[in-house]
Amino acid sequence: MLKVLFFARVREQLGCASLDLPCPESGLDLDMLQEQLCREHGDGWRDVLEEDNMVRAVNQVVVAGNCALTDGDEIAFFPPVTGG
Repeated sequence: MLKVLFFARVREQLGCASLDLPCPESGLDLDMLQEQLCREHGDGWRDVLEEDNMVRAVNQVVVAGNCALTDGDEIAFFPPVTGG
């Protein structure tokens, strides 16, 4: 299983805090997962998840590009952190 978490404004806009998804045997990467979520949940999700500067993390480590996912991974989507 993959645990997908949504934080802050992303959670509010999607109306969803988390999802548990099966991890396919054929392999999955972060970009593929994001595209799958957009395809399954529609343009509203696409608008949110494809925002500029969306932060993605795998197992609590921010990922700048793409990476392979494995069973048991925790994936998080959240807006950029700001503050002073």
